[in-house]
Amino acid sequence: MELRQLRYFLAVAEYLHFSEAAAFLGIAQPPLSQQILKLEKEIGTRLFIRHSRRVELTEAGRLFRERAQRLIDDADLALAEAQNAGRGESGRLVLGFAGSTVFHPLVATVLQRFRSAYPGVVIGCEESNSSVLLDRVSEAKVDAAFVRLPLDCRGLATQVLVEEDVLAALPPRHRLARRRRIDLGDLAGDPLILFPRPIGPDLYDSIISACHAAGFNPVISMESPQISSTVNMAAAGFGVTLIPSSMRQIQAKGVTYHDLKGGTLHTTIALVHRPREKAPTVQNFTRIVRDASRHAPQG
Repeated sequence: MELRQLRYFLAVAEYLHFSEAAAFLGIAQPPLSQQILKLEKEIGTRLFIRHSRRVELTEAGRLFRERAQRLIDDADLALAEAQNAGRGESGRLVLGFAGSTVFHPLVATVLQRFRSAYPGVVIGCEESNSSVLLDRVSEAKVDAAFVRLPLDCRGLATQVLVEEDVLAALPPRHRLARRRRIDLGDLAGDPLILFPRPIGPDLYDSIISACHAAGFNPVISMESPQISSTVNMAAAGFGVTLIPSSMRQIQAKGVTYHDLKGGTLHTTIALVHRPREKAPTVQNFTRIVRDASRHAPQG
């Protein structure tokens, strides 16, 4: 028994006329009649009572019609689901986020665009530091992750989303609080709050190098477990910190944000995924990231 035969049977059962059913199916009447006879022979009973100008379903035919329709519906659904999965329109996508990346509005924009384009894809989220997320992507436990550069991405494919400046966050009542822009060297005497180096060794080293270039060796007063939590440590008076500019939206009592003169420091948000990724959901997501990055404001 073939699906084609079931479709032919259902057409005849709908029109109760071989010629009209053949016209609907786009085939000649004789092949249609032959296939119905073949189906009846295989089943071992008549499905139709033939009259000169019309046909009618037998009791077996009425029962078979109900079951045949279910089979066709299931087959059509299976086909549609397979096609949707092949196009990345269904399935699951697991994304990782380095904590500070979620503050940039373009990350939310990318997620909104993907959700709008592929509403049938279930998105799972995992938040951690960039170094851990690289392992999670490499181990195929996360499909793709937003991380901060500079970072040794260990052979993973990298798609830059946006570059932003690093700014200074000063504690309450700091002597430079009224200045809109400051030199990095102005912070030479202040204790510095940073994230632990293993979280992002390349970014950590670039901050230390920038301090050296500004003429001072920074004194690390505290290490905060995530970049985003350094602002709260500054609010508590433990020192100054350097953060991506998108994090200035954090409202911490008494903390003031200041651009650094000369564009001293930059950091980049990028999407990492396994090279030669074949999963349609990941391919669709990276395409949306790529399109968003082309129109992203920098700085």
